[in-house]
Amino acid sequence: MPIEQRGDAHLITHALARHTLSRLRDVETEQVAFRKGLVKLGRICGYEIIDGVMETEYVAIDTPLAETTGERVRGLDDVVIINVLRAATPFVEGLLKAFPRAKQGVISAGRDESAGMDDTGAFPISIDYTKLPEITSQDTVIVADPMLATGSTMCTVLDHVTDAGDPEDLFVLSAVSAPDGLTRVGEAYPEADLLTVAIDDELDEDGFIVPGLGDAGDRAFRTK
Repeated sequence: MPIEQRGDAHLITHALARHTLSRLRDVETEQVAFRKGLVKLGRICGYEIIDGVMETEYVAIDTPLAETTGERVRGLDDVVIINVLRAATPFVEGLLKAFPRAKQGVISAGRDESAGMDDTGAFPISIDYTKLPEITSQDTVIVADPMLATGSTMCTVLDHVTDAGDPEDLFVLSAVSAPDGLTRVGEAYPEADLLTVAIDDELDEDGFIVPGLGDAGDRAFRTK
């Protein structure tokens, strides 16, 4: 199965997704290849969501030679993709190749690294900008962020998303997740399905995923 239940999350096990993630992890993968890899991984994840989650229906088709029955995916026009700026930008670019008609929202969210983690393992989160489309009860919402570490940022983002509407399906999509973050988001938002390509070992004392892939934003935009 391309999507498997793994504890608090659903794991995307497609071989090409795992292959692409391995290249992203490599410290020798430079900026351009890293960005392209995030785009590719987003596209693969989008196709896996379509194949593993979305329903299809049979439709009548007239070919040049005869009438026949075809199959199409339901709900492709009712998808909302939320870009958690900035690291998710290339990841979302890939998702849009699978969902070209999706409505898009952006939330600029970041954790206060200088404050450090509190006793619960959470960071204070600041939201600098939010722009969300209308979210209806027919929509499938995908909130994308390549890294799900402590879950602090994602929980804050989901506060804003759920305030904007009550979608039919809510997915949190990441490339790499830490067990602590999956637990935090799962407990705070049990209605959300957590999708990830890898569940890594742990968080270090600074709240970074180990083994992880480093800071996805810095590597994609060469800001360090």
